[in-house]
Amino acid sequence: MRKPIGSDRSPEQRPEQGITGEPGASRGEAPGERDATPLSTVVRVRSLLPSLPPAERRVAQRVIDDPEGVANSTITELAQACGTSETTVIRFCRAIGFHGYPELRLTLATEAGRAQSASGGRVIGSDISPDDSLEQIVEKVTFADARAVEETAAQLDIKMLEQVVDAVVAAERVDVYGVGASAFVAADFQQKLHRIGRVCSAWADAHIMLTSAAVLGNGDVAIGISHTGATVETIDALEVAKSRGAKTVALTNFPKSPIAEVADLILTTAARETTFRSGATASRLAQLTVVDCVFVGVAQRTYGPTRKALEATFEAVRGRTVRPDRRRR
Repeated sequence: MRKPIGSDRSPEQRPEQGITGEPGASRGEAPGERDATPLSTVVRVRSLLPSLPPAERRVAQRVIDDPEGVANSTITELAQACGTSETTVIRFCRAIGFHGYPELRLTLATEAGRAQSASGGRVIGSDISPDDSLEQIVEKVTFADARAVEETAAQLDIKMLEQVVDAVVAAERVDVYGVGASAFVAADFQQKLHRIGRVCSAWADAHIMLTSAAVLGNGDVAIGISHTGATVETIDALEVAKSRGAKTVALTNFPKSPIAEVADLILTTAARETTFRSGATASRLAQLTVVDCVFVGVAQRTYGPTRKALEATFEAVRGRTVRPDRRRR
């Protein structure tokens, strides 16, 4: 049974450009059969990390920190390095979808080799060190951001995405909740949907989120955005919306986080946390990627009305740019 609300919880496009978008890869295949992208296993382990027991979490962290090293270790060596037992390692392997440790080692080795080949043999660390030059900082930040977008697209559940698009298309009203960095993503989604004539509001204030959620009902959709999936304000608003009969959607980096308990549909990102919380920037880009996929899906389903709305809104703001004769020479 869920705790009461408020209780403690653990962790512009022009119209003539048209509407475009590419679907990502589906997921859910067996580990040995899936067409994995580089480090896709590490992405999965990272997403499940907060939901694992402490001993298995130590094994998971080892896989995240040094996947190639794990691939080259026996089960006994890995267990000793993590201060746990071989049985725990096996439980961890099964928890993340593998039959056993040999399959995990083989998959990690294959993915590490593929990742090295794709990067031309160069390994770019995601953490910023005190001795890094500004050039290195730029390289590491852009690498982390690009990987967040690529890995998010690779692991995105297309069937789940389709259900979210269906729900938004059919919705009489859409409420989007997010605080902190997620509030900017919520506002971006609201602006996009509003421009194509969808009734949508984005809220970041905890009280307004709750009062807005309280007046939703059947036929409405509430979307909660939280990287950790443990943001109390967002969870509470989504819970109220669900209790009123609204369809609830969660966008999070961790599919087994508390926000999943109150979500009918879950969309996930794949952004890693690094030094100076650069993960907070990468997570925002990953969230925007998913939001853009939902938006384009909705726009495509309502192509005729969407084109008309885009043309009307573009015409409305076209005169708000500086004319060439007013520019400095």
